[in-house]
Formats: sequence, structure tokens, C-alpha cells
Amino acid sequence: MLNLQDITYMHPNREMLFSGITFTINKKDKIALTGNNGAGKFTLLQLMAYKASPSAGTIRTSALPYYVPQLTNYYNSFSTAQVLGIEEKIKALRKITAGNGDLNDYVILDDDWSIEERFKDAFAYWKLDEVSPEQVMETLSGGQKTKVFLAGIQIHQPEIILLDEPSNHLDSESRKLLYEYILNSKSTIVVVSHDRTLLNLLPVVCELNAKGITTYGGNYEFYVQQKQIESNALSQDLQNKEKELRKARETERQSVERQNKLDARGKKKQEKAGLPTIAMKTLKNKAEKSTSKLKGVHFEKIESISNSLSQLRSEIPDGDQIKLDLDDSALHKGRELITANAINFSYGPGNLWKIPIGFQINSGERIAVKGKNGKGKTTLIKMILGKLQPNSGFISLLNGTAIYIDQDYSLINDSLNIYEQAQQYNTKLLQEHEVKLRLNRFLFSREDWDKSCRSLSGGEKMRLILCCLTIGNQAPDLIILDEPTNNLDLQNIGILTSALKEYKGTLLVISHDDYFLNEINITQDIIL
Repeated sequence: MLNLQDITYMHPNREMLFSGITFTINKKDKIALTGNNGAGKFTLLQLMAYKASPSAGTIRTSALPYYVPQLTNYYNSFSTAQVLGIEEKIKALRKITAGNGDLNDYVILDDDWSIEERFKDAFAYWKLDEVSPEQVMETLSGGQKTKVFLAGIQIHQPEIILLDEPSNHLDSESRKLLYEYILNSKSTIVVVSHDRTLLNLLPVVCELNAKGITTYGGNYEFYVQQKQIESNALSQDLQNKEKELRKARETERQSVERQNKLDARGKKKQEKAGLPTIAMKTLKNKAEKSTSKLKGVHFEKIESISNSLSQLRSEIPDGDQIKLDLDDSALHKGRELITANAINFSYGPGNLWKIPIGFQINSGERIAVKGKNGKGKTTLIKMILGKLQPNSGFISLLNGTAIYIDQDYSLINDSLNIYEQAQQYNTKLLQEHEVKLRLNRFLFSREDWDKSCRSLSGGEKMRLILCCLTIGNQAPDLIILDEPTNNLDLQNIGILTSALKEYKGTLLVISHDDYFLNEINITQDIIL
């Protein structure tokens, strides 16, 4: 069991991240923890893992949780056995079995005679057969590093497992192993992930938001449906409140006009009656007070409705406000863009692909480049862009414009601030206020314009790139994306998905996220 009671967390600068978080995860529960960027999912997972301390509140667990981190570069200088906390046990076991162990070695081993066997079995399950306990993490790929931590689950067999973006950097085969393990596991599991296929395996979704934790008793698809129902209800409430405001303003106008007519009619009668000046002034003051009181009543009602309307508008998800409005590609649909004939490449002895590759890409097509890690997907993209030449065969280069969005978002210049970056794409010489209006549409407010691009998250950089495309306005003929969902939260994946659905040009995507590929209507594959 995992219990959080009235948890508050403040950053070192005393800025509040969240407060009053209270919820319980029972034994064998499997939940997805979702929430927008900045909501505090990473921090909450760190608190559950006892890797950080809350500013207030208590956390109780029935056992020490096992934590699989998203960011693994911190462990580069450690061996795999050190990372998993089993180095001393393996050393002790080897000394004992070699006949030169002492009493201290038996104490360290603590009767865990199967530790090395479990290491081998777990690493074999995750296709890490060639990786030894002594191998340094720095020598492994991003996907292999993640799998080392995943293998630790089978080695330690923990009661509680906390997973932070566990499918990041995993190829399709490794993702299937992860899905299978989570389905069959009897442990209590909490997952933070943007992998919708993985989230659909979990029977409960808990959303971290400004109000605390909201629990949805169903998988991710159910969660999306409920959010849509909430969104529809919010839209209806907005329409009703806007209608109520218009009606209140019209009622105010009619009432004031009616009162003014009555006042004017009364004044004429008073003038005909020849009332003294002092009596006229008294009646005039009464009329003005009556009109003022009437306006006050209407003002209070209108202000109340306006405040309610502002509150409702503030609850609209930010992503729903973003639209990618690009001109169409200048190339007509079906025109041949790129042709590859029996191409291959080599970084040393031997070719990258056993069988040379051939394909044709036509304007308007949506194509996924698939293959296991290390099979040359990024190399192929570099050849398509003309940055590498094949060692054999022939590839024609694109006769048009292309945008390549890599995993590091290299299109963004980290030495610039957000506004300066946007101006780099202002080829149509939009006015300053127009550029800033586009930035606002992509959720970069006045407070963000001077912020350094270096400080932006992956999701923010992706949004800024999409914004820059709208500032340039003319759509590229080809957009190439390399693992675009790896560093994005669910909100920014939704923004990217909507943008790509609107895009009318040619799309080439490297991704292991089949859910994402299906959503952006990929129709063809190049399989390496």
C-alpha cells in the first residue's frame, strides 16, 4: 500500500508546486498518473520513491518502492550492478564460490544465492544477454539503460514499482516486453507515461491538476472520453453564460432607456406645472438617484456573470486554443519527391543493411520509418536530407523545402530568447504585435517572450517550432520527425497530433509509438 496524506511541495525558491494532495494506492493496484507539463508528476513520483521530501504532509508505504527513472545519464559512470544495488552481493557470491570468501562475504550475501542467476535471467528477458554486471552504463544506448533498470524489477521483485516514462527510447519489441510484464505483474504499479498503448493497460487513471488528484475509474481511453464529456459540458456552460451575459446587458440597456424616458417625461410635466426651482432640483436628484440605483443593480448582476464567465474560460484546456494555420504545400499531390534505388551505408567494415534499400516517396504521403534501435533509421533520414551519401546505390534529393525536427530540437537556437527565435522565421515581415499574437496562440505569454530557449522543455520547444512554422506561413513540402513523442507530455502530444492532422504536405516519421502513428494517419512503412 502507498498512502499520501495532505502533501505539499514547494520549490527551493518557495514557489508552490502543489498542496493538499491526499490519496491511497492499495496493494496490487495499477494506476496511470497523468497531468500537464509543470503539474508536478515527476516530483510526486520522486516523493513516493523517497528521493525527495515533501514540504508538508506524510507518505507511508508498506515496502520500499522500486523506482525506474526517466533520466539515466546521471548513472553513466556506474556499472550495471552498482546501479541495481547488487554489486557487493555478486562480488561476495563469486568469492564464496571460488573458495576464498570470509564471514563478511556471507553477511553481505545474506543467503541470496540466486542473485547472479536472477541477474542473467532478467537481462536475458530484456535482450541484454551480452551485458555483464561490470559493464559501465555509459557504454549502453538510451534504450539499453532503461532496460537495465527494468531488469532490476525481476531481480529485486519489489512489492511497489514506480515507473517514470519507462517506454522512452525502447524499440517496438522492447515495448511489447514491457506491456507483457505490466499485464502479468502482481505488484503495485504507478506509471507516469505519454505512451497511450501502455496507459490503456492500466485500469485506473489519476490526474494531477491544480485542484489536487482526480481519479478516473478506467483506462486511458475511458479517461479521454470522460475529459471530452467534461469539455463538452464546459463548452455548454460557456455558451449559456455568454447568452446570460448578453441578455443581462440588453436588459440593462432597455431599463436605462425606459428610466431615461420616464425622467424626461417627468421633467416636461414639472416645467409645464411651473414648479419652483428648488422643487425641480429635488425631483431631479431623486430621478438621478433612482437611475443610479437601477444601474448599480444591473452592474452587480453583470459583474457576477462576467466573473463566472472568466472562471469558466480559465478552465478551458490550453491545448484546445492552438490551431496550426499553414498555407498548403506548393507541390501538387502525388508528385515524386524522393527515389532511392538499392542504397546502403557503412560506418566501418560491412554494410548497415543486409539487403540494399529501395523506395519512392510522393507528395502528400504519410510514411513511418520503422526498425529496431541501431538499424539505421536516423542514417536513412540524413541521406534523404542530403547530409550523408550512400556507399552504394542512388538516392535523388528533394526538389522542395523540408523541415527536420530531431530529438534534440536543433531547429531552436538556444542562444536566443523566445521572441528572437520567432523572428528568425518572420520571412513575411509580420508586425511585432502579430508575431507576439502568434506566440500567445501557442501558449507563450508576455512573461515568456524574454525567456531563453535553452531553458525550455521538450514540449515547449516543439510548440515553439510549430509556432515558427505559422509565422513563416508557407508550409514545408516535407516534414520529418525523429521520435517526436519521446520528450512530450500528453498535452503536447495532443497539440502535435492536431497540428500534423491539419498539415497537407508530406510526412516522414521515425517512431515506436504505434498509437501516435495511427492518430496522424500513417499509411505506409519503410521497414529497416
